[in-house]
Amino acid sequence: MAFARVSGIVLHYQVLGLSDGPALVFINSLGSDLRIWQDVVSSFSDRYRVVLYDKRGHGLSDAPPAPYTIDGHTDDLLALLDHLQIGKTSLIGLSVGGMIAQRMAVRAPDRVQSLTLCCTAAKIGTPELWAERIGAVETGGIEPLADNVLQRWVTPLFRETRADELAGWRNMLVRQPAHGYAGTCAAIRDADLRPDAGRIAVPTLCVAGDQDGSTPADVVKGTADLIPGARFELIEGAGHIPCVEKPAELSGLIKRHLKEAGLV
Repeated sequence: MAFARVSGIVLHYQVLGLSDGPALVFINSLGSDLRIWQDVVSSFSDRYRVVLYDKRGHGLSDAPPAPYTIDGHTDDLLALLDHLQIGKTSLIGLSVGGMIAQRMAVRAPDRVQSLTLCCTAAKIGTPELWAERIGAVETGGIEPLADNVLQRWVTPLFRETRADELAGWRNMLVRQPAHGYAGTCAAIRDADLRPDAGRIAVPTLCVAGDQDGSTPADVVKGTADLIPGARFELIEGAGHIPCVEKPAELSGLIKRHLKEAGLV
């Protein structure tokens, strides 16, 4: 484990792989921490410098008072990269992590070499949906919402056949700081990245799970259509967190994307 004070807060991060390899940064979803990537990053640590981190309000990172913004999350990531002396990187972002990746590609195009946008979109949900979610968390915490969230995260087959793993991921979710979760809900609520999507000028792969209950495939495909040259891929038998449910399939798509972008 490693920690750094950046943007006025302490972020928890982990660096794996080659110290002089091309950099890959994996960015988590709402309600998760860097452990969701554990079965994916093993495929990349032999040739890349892999960076994982807990965004503010999640995991072992600081959880300052809410609300947060996508630009604030992006500032944190840029500051972490500066701390690690990483100039350029490829970004792999899941859900809100994909929104952070999109924003960074627009704000700091000289720092981004490629994007993998997984189960995400340029606009996710409605203000009413997020207001209801924030209100529920502020009133009762994450626990009462957890089972409904997990229904979106993974498929019925996963829930039926991998009950012990499901219990572990549920533990991760409910142990996130409630105000950090609500703060990032506000960041998603307030973000509409569609006007700038056409400015993304790096090789981009958009990946959806065919049973994703949070960002359905047509929503992910709609974002791919906004980004010049973006490719869309569908993972069958996956919900919102394919890095947990279908890590080999997701890793294969990322490897192919990086190879085609000349980043191997």
